[in-house]
Amino acid sequence: MPLAVIAAEPSYSEQAEALAAQLQLPFLGLVDEKYIDDQPYVLSCGERLQLCATGRKAPGPIAVDFVSGAAAHRRKYGGGKGQQIAKAVGVRSGFYPRVVDATAGLGRDAFVLASLGCEVRMLERNPLVHALLADGVRRLQEAAERDIELAPIAQRLVLEPRIESAVEWLEAQPAESIPVIYLDPMFPSREKSARVKKDMVAFHEIVGADEDADALLAPAYAACYYRTVVKRPRLAPDLAGAKPNLRFEGKSGRFDLYTRHGVPG
Repeated sequence: MPLAVIAAEPSYSEQAEALAAQLQLPFLGLVDEKYIDDQPYVLSCGERLQLCATGRKAPGPIAVDFVSGAAAHRRKYGGGKGQQIAKAVGVRSGFYPRVVDATAGLGRDAFVLASLGCEVRMLERNPLVHALLADGVRRLQEAAERDIELAPIAQRLVLEPRIESAVEWLEAQPAESIPVIYLDPMFPSREKSARVKKDMVAFHEIVGADEDADALLAPAYAACYYRTVVKRPRLAPDLAGAKPNLRFEGKSGRFDLYTRHGVPG
């Protein structure tokens, strides 16, 4: 993996070195990522954990931030239960299903669902992404101690210990035991596309596509009670070639619904 760990400040050196050992990555010590030329990407350990491209002209870093920025704006002004993701999951007044997000990634959709009132369990197998998520959840919990609006959301958003395989995890669940399962597998990106923001190129390069994505659908559908929801790029083929029962389409993406039992009216 073309990646190393650095400390953003001296006080984080011990924590950064421990993280490097945990992830089995080189530890470069206290250094500014702008002056690194022999590693294309680094994890910078500071007030927040950040994935940074190196060099003077590198794009901005990637971090999981559930407290401020885009997440806070969407929580306050994103449209609430009128959002497509809410409709896809089945959220309505008085009904906020429990959700397992089996491909959590950076946790953005999981946080939206938790903000809407759903209990969300996040699964993530990539050790780098899991570390970023864990850092974001930690800072959310810290902020929730001071912000009464964030407190219930933090209680509803749970990151499970890192798994090796979402497919195997889903296969191990009892039939129809999870109200809603949400899948957003990493789709092969077209890096020349304007849709892939520069700061996300590093994420796509390091994490890569979920080559086993098609294998997720059958065990997810077997384990869900109400529905399995699959998020896809608008023009992407159906997951596992299986036509959904219902589809919500947007400008660049869509939600495919594989329903089992109807949600309460």
